Amino acid sequence: MVDRLTRITTALAVVAVAVVAAIISYRHAFELVHSHGESGTTARLVPFTVDGLIWAASMVILDASRRKQPAPALAKWSLAVGIVATVGANVAHGASYGVIGALVSAWPALALVGSFELLMTLTRSAATGSSVVPDGERTNAVQPAPLCAEVERTPEQAVLDEYRASLDGPGRPLSQRHLAEKHGIDRRKVKQIITEVEQPASP
Repeated sequence: MVDRLTRITTALAVVAVAVVAAIISYRHAFELVHSHGESGTTARLVPFTVDGLIWAASMVILDASRRKQPAPALAKWSLAVGIVATVGANVAHGASYGVIGALVSAWPALALVGSFELLMTLTRSAATGSSVVPDGERTNAVQPAPLCAEVERTPEQAVLDEYRASLDGPGRPLSQRHLAEKHGIDRRKVKQIITEVEQPASP
């Protein structure tokens, strides 16, 4: 219960920081794009492509991690490019105010990227924890029955069993040729087995 509460509160804090950082980072990127010749819909949408790329790449890497597969190279490169782009845009926005201004302006982008990665880490940890079976439950769990519990039979025994079963079923009994071809044994051997079955029991 305590672990679950900790994860929930941590996730809420990370999401809150990510939302605030995303709003500020978007505003910085919008003003930068707008001041460099773009306006209207283009200026409003360009910042979304940067942070959206980071989100999409993070989701692909998370999915690969949960499937226990290596992350695609394209996702790693996209994540790196998105991080450089969003941090660079925020630094450029505050560069006119000197080094301190650039650092202050870059902080929301760094907080946004860090929040993304923290959220991915929490999600991976939750998925891993839910898939682990406690020792006590693992010991008391019902063991599945083996898939192949049937004792392996010899071809001769298989022929005998199938022929006897066909005597009780509808239609004619299985032919010697069919049984010989199915089990890969000599037809004379099949005839001998069938003859033993058809012989009446001794009084």
